[in-house]
Amino acid sequence: MAAIALQVDPLQLLLDSWRPGLLRNPEESLATIGDELSTLATEQNVRVLITNLSDRSVVYDSTGRLDGDQLFANIQNYRFPAELRRGMYATIDALGGSFVDDNREWLFVGISGLQVQGDQYYVLFADTRPVRTLQEALSDFGTEILPLLAQAVLISVVIAVGLSWIISRSIARPLQTMSKAAGEIADGHYERRIPEQGFEESRDLGQSFNRLVDQVQGEQRSQQDFLANVSHDLKTPLTSIQGYSQAIVDGAAPDTVKAAQIIYDEAARLNRMVTELTDLARLQAGRLSMNISALDMGQLTEAIGGRLSIVAGEKNVTLTLKTAPMPAIAGDGDRLAQVLTNLLSNAIKFTPPGGTVTARTFVQNSGVVVEISDTGVGISPEQLPRIFERFYQVDKARGPQRGTGLGLAITQEIVQAHGGTISVTSPGEGKGSTFTVWLPSPQMSTVMRRRT
Repeated sequence: MAAIALQVDPLQLLLDSWRPGLLRNPEESLATIGDELSTLATEQNVRVLITNLSDRSVVYDSTGRLDGDQLFANIQNYRFPAELRRGMYATIDALGGSFVDDNREWLFVGISGLQVQGDQYYVLFADTRPVRTLQEALSDFGTEILPLLAQAVLISVVIAVGLSWIISRSIARPLQTMSKAAGEIADGHYERRIPEQGFEESRDLGQSFNRLVDQVQGEQRSQQDFLANVSHDLKTPLTSIQGYSQAIVDGAAPDTVKAAQIIYDEAARLNRMVTELTDLARLQAGRLSMNISALDMGQLTEAIGGRLSIVAGEKNVTLTLKTAPMPAIAGDGDRLAQVLTNLLSNAIKFTPPGGTVTARTFVQNSGVVVEISDTGVGISPEQLPRIFERFYQVDKARGPQRGTGLGLAITQEIVQAHGGTISVTSPGEGKGSTFTVWLPSPQMSTVMRRRT
């Protein structure tokens, strides 16, 4: 309870007012005390009330407007601290509390000092709760607060600078390491890696950087292999053409027709290589035009398999087709026929006599799957990741019948251009292989969306 600022002791005033003579006439004493307290209220600029605690009524209010309900709503007994009771009468009772009047909160203290006809009366001194502005508080306590504020600001600045240095170092160190590693990689040191440590963001950045380096290293290796294979595959037919042409010119060819046929075959191989390289470049650049229409991959697989059944029969390879009508896909019939022809031809080519090649179609994951498996030479685990690279060939034999090494790369690009995927699995060398092509079906996607 905030103390009411009185310039005189109200208790002493009350005790001085209750002269022995007044006690013999209670009513006159109450009136006389009220007059004196009204004068006190005016002089001291406080509010004075006299209350009857027995019936919870207000007998006197220097403002003349308070009723008992407002006053006794928050009234409570008050005990003077031991330090204040020194030299005071032990029988003095005190009250304290607050009330709201005229939209203002009033704080009051009161003492019991008068008993009339068995009722106990209290004299209360009330004043409005003081409201201090921030400017007043700063004016009163500024000298004490300013040193504390300055100390807090100084400590905050030191902590902020320390944390900023720690955070900047934790962020700058990985960036500096990455910058150094990037410079080394630019110089051709592709084995360089950066540690994946620190904050989660730093670890993610390190992982992404290392994956990027792996991809760059893979692309570099593929480019080197590509150049080596291109130079070799161009050199071989050109050497044959030059050699047989020179033999014909010099009249040294024992069979000019056979020599001419070899020249023709090698030239045709060069033409195929140039055409496939052009197609591959266009596919990778997205510039190869396609005639899109609704296709049934079951029927297309059946048709391509029928064409190649003669080739399989000549090699004594059993070609089995397990196809059925499939949901329509949106694709270029000629390009997808090129995909199936390449996969089935390779399967027949690398399957020894007496083996089996199986092509089947089925629905999976809102699309159509074409699966071509064989019991041929298989693919070793170290060759599987590179099987779709340009000019990469599992069969390293050299000769006129050798392919260009671009068929599977073109097949992959065509499938991806249709929004599909192609993959290969093999238990190992001599255990066959399986190529799986998945193509999305707009018809299946519509059905799935309707079901959802």
